[in-house]
Amino acid sequence: MNKTLQLGDVYDGRSGSAILPPEIIPFLASYNLIPQLLSQSIIESAIAPITCTPAETSHALEQFYQQWDLNSEEKIQSWCLRYGLTQEQLELFATRKLRVEKFKQITWGHQLESYFLKYKRHFDKVIYSLIRTDNRGTANELYFRITEGEQSFAELAHEYSQGPEAETSGIIGPVEVGTITPNFAQLLCTSQVGIVQAPVAFGESWVIVRVEKFITAQLDNFMRQRLLQENFETWFQQQLSQLSAEEKTWMGINTKPAQVQQAIAA
Repeated sequence: MNKTLQLGDVYDGRSGSAILPPEIIPFLASYNLIPQLLSQSIIESAIAPITCTPAETSHALEQFYQQWDLNSEEKIQSWCLRYGLTQEQLELFATRKLRVEKFKQITWGHQLESYFLKYKRHFDKVIYSLIRTDNRGTANELYFRITEGEQSFAELAHEYSQGPEAETSGIIGPVEVGTITPNFAQLLCTSQVGIVQAPVAFGESWVIVRVEKFITAQLDNFMRQRLLQENFETWFQQQLSQLSAEEKTWMGINTKPAQVQQAIAA
């Protein structure tokens, strides 16, 4: 029995619903392209209302022509004929990345500052020194040697620490506070810079820490782009949750999360 696959607002340069012909479905499935197609159709539907100025379109086309070495009108026409694209579709194709960025900015750009301030602590970075051992007595002895000036933190970390930090003389970071387990992050954030903390039990280990430096996160251009992308990915996951059961099966949701991330990045 022939089957069809229907996609809402598929990328064809027009709005509306499209049904893929039956003969193409086995081809897409055999190359595992249906997840990518579904992902791109979700994104294309969202950016359909987004337009570019004539100058933006012209610039995007110039970059596209350079990328594909289309340095003559003849080559451009031949390329469009080969892939079955009209001029309108070509412009949509060339401006797609820009329209995605515009969609991000229009949707979340106005709330970046409040979002950043709300989660700023997670974005702050810390550099710290660490010694960990599974013996409480050893931890107390090492703490005594450091505070009494008998040996440096770095020397003892290199010799005694039981984690990868031994290879860096105890130094870890800079790392974002939000990537650290909450209890340990709390210990670091409540520590004074340069002060060695007495041994504390964490799991099966005893740790001695000294914060070397706090690096305050800034809402610069890099951070803005990161926050826009994070919001975009959260939105995309929400869109996936609204797919039909069959579409979720194609996407491998709950069984192949890496495949979903690959589809986003495609």
